[in-house]
Amino acid sequence: GMCGITGIIDNRGTTHDSLTENIRRMTQSLLHRGPDAGAEWVEAASGVALGHRRLAVVDLSENGAQPMVSADGRLVMVYNGEIYNADELRHELKASGLKFFGHSDTEVILAAFSIWGFEKTLKRLIGMFAIAVWDRQRKRLMLARDRLGIKPLYWFTVGGLTLFGSELKSLKAHEDFVGRIDLDELVAFFRFNYVPSPNSIYESVKKLEPGTFVSLNCAGQSAVTTFWSFEQVVRAGKQNQFLGTDLEATDALEELLSDAIRRRMVADVPLGAFLSGGVDSSTVVALMQAQTDRPIQTFSIGFDDAQFNEAKHAKAVADHLGTQHTEFYVSGNAARDVIPKLPHLFDEPFADASQIPTYLVCQMARQHVKVALSGDGGDELFAGYRRYLDTSKFADRLFAVPSVLRRAGAAVIEKIPLSFWSAVSQLQTSRGPSLELQTKIDKLLKVLRSDKSDIYTVLTSNWDNPSHLVKGAQEPERSSWEENYLNLGVVERMQYADVMTYLRDDILTKVDRTSMGVALEARVPILDHRLVEFSWSLPLGMKIRENQGKWILRQLLNRYVPRTLIERPKMGFASPIAGWLRGPLRDWAEALIEPRRLDQQGLLNHKLIQHAWDLHLRGAKDLSTPLWGVLMFQAWLDEWM
Repeated sequence: GMCGITGIIDNRGTTHDSLTENIRRMTQSLLHRGPDAGAEWVEAASGVALGHRRLAVVDLSENGAQPMVSADGRLVMVYNGEIYNADELRHELKASGLKFFGHSDTEVILAAFSIWGFEKTLKRLIGMFAIAVWDRQRKRLMLARDRLGIKPLYWFTVGGLTLFGSELKSLKAHEDFVGRIDLDELVAFFRFNYVPSPNSIYESVKKLEPGTFVSLNCAGQSAVTTFWSFEQVVRAGKQNQFLGTDLEATDALEELLSDAIRRRMVADVPLGAFLSGGVDSSTVVALMQAQTDRPIQTFSIGFDDAQFNEAKHAKAVADHLGTQHTEFYVSGNAARDVIPKLPHLFDEPFADASQIPTYLVCQMARQHVKVALSGDGGDELFAGYRRYLDTSKFADRLFAVPSVLRRAGAAVIEKIPLSFWSAVSQLQTSRGPSLELQTKIDKLLKVLRSDKSDIYTVLTSNWDNPSHLVKGAQEPERSSWEENYLNLGVVERMQYADVMTYLRDDILTKVDRTSMGVALEARVPILDHRLVEFSWSLPLGMKIRENQGKWILRQLLNRYVPRTLIERPKMGFASPIAGWLRGPLRDWAEALIEPRRLDQQGLLNHKLIQHAWDLHLRGAKDLSTPLWGVLMFQAWLDEWM
């Protein structure tokens, strides 16, 4: 089930009482993730304690309770997640003579670890998980995280003390935790609006890398092993390309995704789905509804501002599929009420503004269901983002032009007044000179000045020079995936980079914290690792075609929903944050970035921030995204430091 896990290895000669007191506080801090039950397990002689908060979803009986001790008494485990092939594994283990007491997946994983060992078991699990196992014989702690990073796990090891937990707040609850802000990582945060893996906002705290497990001994020495490598998946997909027809590919996708969804519809509690009316969520809902006679429950968020409102499209899809649909319209005031909760939900500064509607749709769904399926992952795997399309159109031609000429072109474009471009674009659309146009021209200029290898960073950055924002800090070197491009074309490079960074650190973080914040379990069928592997075997032409992304996903959806209900420009799950900052959120924002306050804190360059704020307020530029990063950091400082 969905839960919170946490634990300690302390080899500084700590007492049973101190361990118990600390693990209780750490476990209690995760109450929201698992309101149904909580328990601790302490082995003072080894300085080890494990804690667990439970949201019961499968096997609601005591037989599913954790921390769980293996039948032979050797392994003790806490785990957060859901294993969707637990039944097959249970049959296999029973055949080798094992007895089971309940029907929880926890018991299955633990038995498998005992018999097959750690790595072999992890490779066989289908699902999402963060797992901690203490081996009482070998005196080792194993921590593992699922292949795509759907479930979170933080760890910290300093001077004989090791702490881990689903969320940072559990580490902070230990009396000896030291949290110093890592200023270099703060610079990275301002570039991306999230703190990139494997580091965190604190020095010495790490996020466990997806697809890996770490083995720790009592002295805090650690060894990390990769059990699933996304890089290898991409290589394998390129080497063994899918050679079938469009029809065969669509059939294969239908079969795989239907299986992934069927497995994720197993629960002993009420279940539903998020429906935005876009391709991904509509496909998930269509395949869910195809597997059951009862109307499934669907949930969507709307905005009064027509420019951001997808709710009417979602309702049309729901009506066509016959789901039981609930929608909630978000006002600036409802958004304002969520904001005070954000720093506590996220623990690290996190500034994807769609965190607000995501939280609200989870909150609404939780009134009806305990589990909800979501369409996340479709954009990354099947090339849905606008920037992929734009890049695929111009990149090869553009980068064939020598950089000297590209830079000269940028210099010329920069000198042409916006009014000229507005006039040109008005010939094409009836709308007046738009801020969107300014943003597009800015992006184009940046791309013209960049080269092929850093186009991803250029297109995903919020502040151009985030190191100017943080006093006395330098941006960390970006990790190896940037050089490690496996001879991919420019679009596939961006897809690769997104899975390695944006998907895990932004999208999945957002979905986990907002759903768990209201004790709702979110499941992401498109990110079943078998689908990830399949998608990378498909040629790019099955993803981008006829100037549209997600071509093959649309082919599948057309079997269930008429094209006319889906075919429209992609919106993304945006929120009207730019307008809110000029309106209902203005006072809140100005109080947080007040120059005297920034000066006293001594961390940020208040002149840069003030300049951006003035431009935004005047409506000269839409700087809501970079400003949201600053505001969320300030709100986080208030809450935690």
